[in-house]
Amino acid sequence: MQAAENPVAASGFHIAGLRWWIAGFIFLATVISYLDRLTVAVLAPLIVSDLRLSNLAYAGINTWFLLTYSLGQSFFGKLHDRIGTRRGFAFAMTLWSLAETAQAWARSLFSLSLFRFFLGLGEAGHWPAATKSVAEWFPARQRALGMGIVNSGAALGSALSAPLIIWLELHFGWRGAFAITGGLGFVWVLLWLLLYRLPEHHRLLQPRERAFILEGQAERERTAPPSWRQLLTHADIWGIVLARFFGDPVWFLYLFWLPLYLHATRGFSLVQIGLTVWIPYLAADLGSLLGGWSSGWLLSRGWPVYRARGAAILFATALAGSGFFIARAGSPAAALALISLLLFSFQFWVNNVQTLPSDLYPTSYVGSIAGLAGAAGACGAGILTLSTGWVVDHFSYRPMLLATSLFLPLGTLLLCLLVRPNRFRPGIKIS
Repeated sequence: MQAAENPVAASGFHIAGLRWWIAGFIFLATVISYLDRLTVAVLAPLIVSDLRLSNLAYAGINTWFLLTYSLGQSFFGKLHDRIGTRRGFAFAMTLWSLAETAQAWARSLFSLSLFRFFLGLGEAGHWPAATKSVAEWFPARQRALGMGIVNSGAALGSALSAPLIIWLELHFGWRGAFAITGGLGFVWVLLWLLLYRLPEHHRLLQPRERAFILEGQAERERTAPPSWRQLLTHADIWGIVLARFFGDPVWFLYLFWLPLYLHATRGFSLVQIGLTVWIPYLAADLGSLLGGWSSGWLLSRGWPVYRARGAAILFATALAGSGFFIARAGSPAAALALISLLLFSFQFWVNNVQTLPSDLYPTSYVGSIAGLAGAAGACGAGILTLSTGWVVDHFSYRPMLLATSLFLPLGTLLLCLLVRPNRFRPGIKIS
């Protein structure tokens, strides 16, 4: 759009570094997403006791969420590629905010599970939209850092969830906690619709920054979204999908089960959970930011994209070996320290894995690939969640902690085997 056609641009009114504001705003959506999905997990010791639920029954509540979270990501990935992230993201956030608020009126295990079902469906739209938005607003060398900022909202939202939700429960009751956290999403949607446009059309974007963004995306052809058949014929897409299938359950294990694990195995009270459970998530936040910064720094030093992303992924995989020792930790403090290191390494790892679709394919394909990978990750998490409930009821947490310590190395191995370095080049097409 020319300056004469754009009164705001013509007046010289611009926002410096607007792409960072966009990333920050998506970061806020991620924080809200994790506050909403973790309300049940934070209050799990009370819910399990009050409703006299087995661990398998509690796992079922989360599995309803993961079922639609898995199936919905593929749907939303295609939707965002077709209607755009502005409308697609707003629709997803509105749906999950309605479901979150509705949980305030849950009267039974059935109704709570039903609302979690719709919460998962709405939240399924988050990561495909976030990944695609970052690809739209960031050049290749800054894309991992942009995703790092967005990803850090997952860790911060997780860290804030315990103290905030427990405080809300103490002052407003558990129903009030659902209503307040659900209301945050509606505010975000209104602001998103006002703020978000593509860089090509955003009136508040400085011309120099617009040129910088678009020049860094010059190789990204704007073509029609691919079909599922086209996507699934490529080995590197299978590499990303399978890596997420095995890697994401590591995060969801501690996301859904950490409060219960600390309560049942380490003897934490609800107040102690609120005071300490944020520590591993703060470490994850740091991992997300450093994961994005590290591969971007390597790119700035002249490393090829595949080597920069690969080095970051391998480094995180090595750190993830800490997960093997969690079950054997001799004290709660040691267990928390090891969990913190594991979640740091996971976020470092996944931040770079999530960036791969935009490194490999045109922007118009990113939502579909991200949705497919996210669906695989949620599917793996759903299988693990149900398995954890059964295993803990019959044995203990130890088998699951030991098993998941192998998942990140397995995901990395599949990436190394299936993602080919020669795919990291501009102008690539899916034939």
